[in-house]
Order: sequence, then C-alpha cells, then structure tokens
Amino acid sequence: MKFFKWFYPGMGIKRWILLCGAGITIIVLISLYSIRIFSKTSILLASFITAILIFGIFLIVTSIKNMLRTFVRALMPKDESELVNIVYRKRMERFLERGPRVVVVGGGTGLSVLLQGIKKHTNNVTAIVTVTDTGGSSGRLRDEFDMLPPGDIRNCLVALADAEPLMGELFQYRFENGSGLKGHSFGNLFITALSKITGDFDRAIKESSKVLAIRGRVIPSTLEKVSLIGEFEDGKIVEGETNITAVKKPLRRLRLKPENCRATKEAIEALENADLIILGPGSLYTSILPNLLIKEIVGAINDSDAYKVYVSNIMTQPGETDNLTSEGHLKALISHTNPNIVNVCIINNGVVPKRLLQKYEEQDSKIVSLDLNKIKMHGCDVVQGDIVKVDDMIRHDPEKLAKLIFDKFLEHGIKDEA
Repeated sequence: MKFFKWFYPGMGIKRWILLCGAGITIIVLISLYSIRIFSKTSILLASFITAILIFGIFLIVTSIKNMLRTFVRALMPKDESELVNIVYRKRMERFLERGPRVVVVGGGTGLSVLLQGIKKHTNNVTAIVTVTDTGGSSGRLRDEFDMLPPGDIRNCLVALADAEPLMGELFQYRFENGSGLKGHSFGNLFITALSKITGDFDRAIKESSKVLAIRGRVIPSTLEKVSLIGEFEDGKIVEGETNITAVKKPLRRLRLKPENCRATKEAIEALENADLIILGPGSLYTSILPNLLIKEIVGAINDSDAYKVYVSNIMTQPGETDNLTSEGHLKALISHTNPNIVNVCIINNGVVPKRLLQKYEEQDSKIVSLDLNKIKMHGCDVVQGDIVKVDDMIRHDPEKLAKLIFDKFLEHGIKDEA
C-alpha cells in the first residue's frame, strides 16, 4: 500500500510522525488526568500538569514543522531562485484556464507563429491543422509509411509547448546528413514512431502533446488520407500540394480527394463550443483552405456564434497568391466557403524595411496591397495594426498579433452585452 511508503528507510518522516504521536498522547493523557482530579489539584500539581501540556504541544508543533520542512525540501527545485517562476507559472495557469475558448484553423509556419502568442492569453486553445502536405520530410513519411503528414502538426505542438526549451529544439531538430535521415526532423520521426507503436495517428499526437506539456490541443482536420486538387485558370488540373505550388499559375479553385472526407469529431466539437475562431495566417491555398474544403468544418464554423477572424498574410506567396490583394485573399476564402465565414479581417499596417522587400521581390514575393474599402463591401470589419516582425524574414509578431485579436474580441463582447 502507498501509505506504508512513508515508513521506508531514508524518508526522513518517521521520527516526526512518532514525535507528533507522542505529543498528542501526552496531551490526551494529561487532559484526562486533569479532569479526573481537577477538584483535588494543588497549585504545584496544576503547574506541573500545565508544563507537561505545554511540552506535549511543543512536541506536536516541532514535529509538524519538520514534516512540512521535509515536504518542502522534496518539492523545492534544486535552484531555489526558480521557486518564484514556479509560483508565477502556477498562478498564470489558473488565470489562463479561465480564458476564452479559441479555435485556430490553418497550417504551416503562420499557424504556429500565431499559437505562440495565443497561448499567453488562454489555455483553452485548439489548433485544427491541415493534413495535405506532400513535400519535404512530411511528404516522404506520408508516402513511405502510408500515414498523415506530421510536419504542420509538429510545428503547432512545439508552438504550444510548455516543456523545457530543449524539448522544443529537439522536436524541431533536422538531420543534415545520414542515409535516409537527411532532411527529416526528429519530431516528425517521433510522431511517426508513436503512430506505428499505438497504431493510431490521433493517439500519437495526444502522446506527443504530453511529452511537450502543451497548452491546449492540436487536432488534424481529418484522419483520412486526402490529396489537394488544384484547378487553374487555364483549365489545367494538378494533384498534390507541392505540385500545385510548382505550376506557378493563377488558381481558379481547389478541392479535396476524396471530396466527402469526414472531419475529426474533436475538431467539430471545438468549433461548436468556440468563443473565438481564427483563420490564418498562413498559405491561403495550401494551409487554410484545405481545412475549409471539409464540409463539416465549414458547416460548424457557419453555424457557430463565435467571433470569426481572418488574419491576412503580409506577403504574397510565389506560385500561389501572386499579385493577390488583401481583398483578393478574402474573396478566394469566401468563394470556397460562404459570405459569412468571417466577421473581421486583421491587416498589417506596420512598415517593412526596403532591404527586405527587395530580398523578397527577388523571390517573386511582394507585400500584399491593401484595398480596405473592397473588404468592407463583403460585410467584414477591418482592423489594422503594426503586427509585423522583422529580422531576416517578414512574419507576423506573435504577441502583437494575439493582443490585437484579443483586444478586438473583448471590444466585440462588450458591444454585444451593451
């Protein structure tokens, strides 16, 4: 029995339990004796009895103090300076557990960037992730092991991780050489191995979530092996995400194969219970729309009373959204779903340095031009903010973006209550 473990050698607790018992015994016996002879007690005897009672209380207090000291030493981190961080983290967890229920839909780098900011506002976050990736490590594992691609899911798991930073670095580590290993990330291999051990890709994600101690959940949009089909303006039809982006022609429409694939049950439940639904940021045609081509997911978003946000990309993507304006992004989103898919569009108005713009233009990528009035014609509000992060790349700043979204969400809630 677990109780008897307290009496194992070296626990440092037995002596204090015995001392506490001795103190209680002394107090009980003296109390009974005092009641019995109270009327006959002399002042000297009364003083002696009182002294013994005080001694018994002293034994109890001493034993309890030392038992607590033993517990604290066992639970205290080796580096006592970390104690304040532990207490702060626990307090923040309680606060975040009461945060709004947020569902983020997308994939790729954009989704993982947003999740880094979202997790600082709430623990009730669910990432619904696309599973149509056919390139790189994910594509190789998809073909070789007949499984869903793990790459985008891995990125989201790491973004929501609350484990030691080293664990995140381990999951993102990519092998640079080695026969068969080159190009693979450790996290992809880890999820693949878990899916084979458990026989279930969904369970492999859940077990990986435990390893990384993530805040919230990461859920694939479907557990069926689906392919992305692209139809171009010139009538050409191409299958496969990487093949579609390689064509570098204007897309007319996307669809999934099979078209009637089923959404995961957890994804639908998360959307039904959401307070806030966020689409993007990320590749419009290969990260966001593949999730929305699943009829059950679009239906759940459409029926939801949640506040629905679309985060527009900062830069166009070569071979995918060339020359597409912010309104063009929204129009493509609506044409594949319905006019009520979003309530507000989040757009960056921060300045991007010319040196970086020139670097991106060399790769046929340009800043997404803003046509705000046309967006409003679709019945969407527009919220602008300096949400760009500039270093060697142009990306959304996770903290600024999350704050802007939550500020707008709270403002919307106050208006509704009024």
